[in-house]
Amino acid sequence: MVKSNPHIRNLSGNYLFPEVKKRALDLLHTKPDAKLIFLSIGDTTEAIPPSITQSMVQKAIAMGTDIGYEGYGKEQGLDSLRKLISETYYKGLITPEEVFVADGAKCDIARLQMLFGGDVVTAVQDPSYPVYVDTSVIIGQAGSKKGSYYDRLVYLPCVAENNFFPQLNDQTPPFDLLYFCNPNNPTGAICTKEQLTELVSFVRKRGAFLIYDAAYSVYIQEDAFPRTIFEIPGAKDVAIEINSFSKIVGFTGLRLSWTVVPKDLFFEDGYTVITDWNRIMTTCFNGPSIITQHGGLAALSSEGLKSIKMLVQFYMDNAMLLKDHFTRKDYTVFGGTHAPYLFLKTQNMSSWEAFDYFLHKYNIVTTPGSGFGPSGEGYLRLSAFGKRATIEEALQRLK
Repeated sequence: MVKSNPHIRNLSGNYLFPEVKKRALDLLHTKPDAKLIFLSIGDTTEAIPPSITQSMVQKAIAMGTDIGYEGYGKEQGLDSLRKLISETYYKGLITPEEVFVADGAKCDIARLQMLFGGDVVTAVQDPSYPVYVDTSVIIGQAGSKKGSYYDRLVYLPCVAENNFFPQLNDQTPPFDLLYFCNPNNPTGAICTKEQLTELVSFVRKRGAFLIYDAAYSVYIQEDAFPRTIFEIPGAKDVAIEINSFSKIVGFTGLRLSWTVVPKDLFFEDGYTVITDWNRIMTTCFNGPSIITQHGGLAALSSEGLKSIKMLVQFYMDNAMLLKDHFTRKDYTVFGGTHAPYLFLKTQNMSSWEAFDYFLHKYNIVTTPGSGFGPSGEGYLRLSAFGKRATIEEALQRLK
């Protein structure tokens, strides 16, 4: 008989977001007339701008002609898109050859686990995006479950008292990889240049790698805050950066992302990380959809960038409406300024109790903070991704 992967048994129940949806749908079995409002999952709702969809339509039509048809593309992505990402996002800090275009940040997180294997020790912000933890557990990095923690997974508490930035000192347990999301999901917190400089310095001191998730960098509202880790001197020696078109321009259903692996990043044995990453990508991936990549090209055109600014402003206006309401109701609210998420301190309830309270009293679905890690207990995450009418109806119910 074939044995199952024992590490999967170490996962904590269901993945967070399907569990949230299941509990919400359970309510409909007892209250079928309830109209649920989802302020939980960070899924975009606004239509993709016409200039971007038209570009994809034109490429789709061309694929039906002898001249315009293309088969397998480069596993690393279209050269033209890699070049445009390098120029638009990194302003020469990163070369096109260091950019690898993929089918979603979550997918690349899983492939990074394959790159590093199960023998490394992984550190994560606490609270943090659950995929960092769950993929680490699946590949065997985390060992076995012990209470709220895993014996080979390092949780770095990020609490309000420290502006959701971890305390990095000699007492921090050893680790090989550190997953770090900025602006942060779920807290909505943002790091200063000084904090990121400290982070890069600490990771280098430990001889570790930093996996930097910049999926929400487009929501940063002030130039004083770095939009990429590579604005920090020395980051190319220690960091890999992940980003995505999903939250930038609404490609959550189309799947398009990129990962930057600098040429200056080396393993302990002297091998370049980019060489092994290229081997992973060419072995396990045939490149993203050619049609979707043409949408990415249009998104990074001058017209597309204007559309991105409008979409970002729309979602940040949603966040402002939500934050203003809960602040006036004397809730302690974090985030919502440089990220489309609000981290709401519950009032004398656990995270799941507060989830049930909003679900049953207002038919509003949130996300319990405890689902993002032990330090998320006592919080709810609210997503500002939604139609304006949906946000306004939610606020009306909450009155």
